[in-house]
Amino acid sequence: MKKQLTIHYEWLNHWKELPDTEHILIEKAYEAAKDAYAPYSDFQVGAAVLLEDGGIIKGNNQENIAYPSGLCAERVALFYAGANYPGTAVKTIVVVAQGDLIAGDECVSPCGSCRQVIAESESRQKEAIRIILVAQDGKTWIFDSIKDLLIFPFGVK
Repeated sequence: MKKQLTIHYEWLNHWKELPDTEHILIEKAYEAAKDAYAPYSDFQVGAAVLLEDGGIIKGNNQENIAYPSGLCAERVALFYAGANYPGTAVKTIVVVAQGDLIAGDECVSPCGSCRQVIAESESRQKEAIRIILVAQDGKTWIFDSIKDLLIFPFGVK
């Protein structure tokens, strides 16, 4: 039996087309990217997580010379939220990046490990997490759930 999967996302020319309430979250992700520790890749990634109570958690990539001991911005933010605000749902995560590893008009996309962590976060809270990915030139992709970025998550229903 053959099956087909379809993903759903929204594409905007610039993140400023989003509601003003989401501008703050994107600006926080850019703030986080500025403080990334990325001496090996020179690729700064920032993430901002909006909690259901309105709180915002920032995370950035933390590289380490003993690769792969570093951690991505998305996991830094989500793990901090889980450790410090257990039981508080994550509503949205924004990811931005600055550097030459990807073209300026391409959205940075969470790696497989980060996608799996987002999937487990959704499963744990029994609620989808909105994902906003912003390219260096402002182009924006919006996903209503990790299910459109990770179709067969490990161990998550």
